[in-house]
Amino acid sequence: MAEGDNSKKALADALNGLLSDYYALYLKTKNFHWHVTGPHFREYHLLFDEQATELIATTDLVAERVRKLGQDTLTSIGAIAGRQRIKDHDSTSTDATKMLKELHVDNESLAKSLKDAKDLADQAGDNATDGLLDDWTDQAEQRAWFLAATLGKG
Repeated sequence: MAEGDNSKKALADALNGLLSDYYALYLKTKNFHWHVTGPHFREYHLLFDEQATELIATTDLVAERVRKLGQDTLTSIGAIAGRQRIKDHDSTSTDATKMLKELHVDNESLAKSLKDAKDLADQAGDNATDGLLDDWTDQAEQRAWFLAATLGKG
């Protein structure tokens, strides 16, 4: 396998890891959307739904980049579970403030993983993926900023 092929395979592997994280974060955000309660219910319910919509919309773009690199992408929930770095959250009774804090940390973690993948895109000479990673990083940072500001930290 040529060096360029190796670098594209490494990039596709990183993108599949990101795809797993996007799905995990999407499901966690929807869990919080469905189960948030309290005096700021409407505000948080809508914020979580808006963020979940952005996350799920990005999954197709990430998967398509993997395919454009000539590699296979995720095929199942099991494949996602085997790759995700974003931790699941199975509780339905989490305090709203804890939900905001957890999603803030997760979006910051996702932004870091996106930045790490940028190095691989550069090594692969993949300008298209490089540009998309910039956009996705900006979106993750914006979600994290909104969550921090909602917590009174931003």
